[in-house]
Amino acid sequence: MSRIGKKPVELPSGVSAAISGQTIEVKGPKGTQSFTATDDVTLTVEDNVVKVEPRGKSKRARQQWGMSRTIVANMVHGVTSTFKKELEIQGVGYRAQLQGNTLKLNLGLSHDVNFEVPSDVTVTVPKPTEIIVEGHDPQLVGQVAANIREWRRPEPYKGKGIRYKGEYIFQKEGKKK
Repeated sequence: MSRIGKKPVELPSGVSAAISGQTIEVKGPKGTQSFTATDDVTLTVEDNVVKVEPRGKSKRARQQWGMSRTIVANMVHGVTSTFKKELEIQGVGYRAQLQGNTLKLNLGLSHDVNFEVPSDVTVTVPKPTEIIVEGHDPQLVGQVAANIREWRRPEPYKGKGIRYKGEYIFQKEGKKK
């Protein structure tokens, strides 16, 4: 039995959910999101609570049960507040700058990197060495942060590169004489 799937998703005040077939649409103060569940689960809304139940005892139904409940919970969280990923840039001369909808990165390459920010995500640069990615979809926020990080991953000798805030980089020992 899925421990996550058993928990109902409570809808806070100002958030409504509507189900049509296997599609659930959640509306809130920050926007609208929808999700189409597989045929292995049943979605129901009653008394400001969304419940997800499996339609059988197969392994796939149990897998979809917990995943579908988590996606619905993330949608409810996304329409009330935002998801956030923070990135740090370390390295001499490495910096970020926001110009309109383009994130300009100086990362020690022969050219500047111009990263186009998707429309559903907000990127802010409070300091030249900090990048904050925010949005209502946790998958999209994580993917955009991973795409930015991919331009210059932290290297294991000096730790230079783009890392998640609070991420620990295991430092290797350099060459010995």
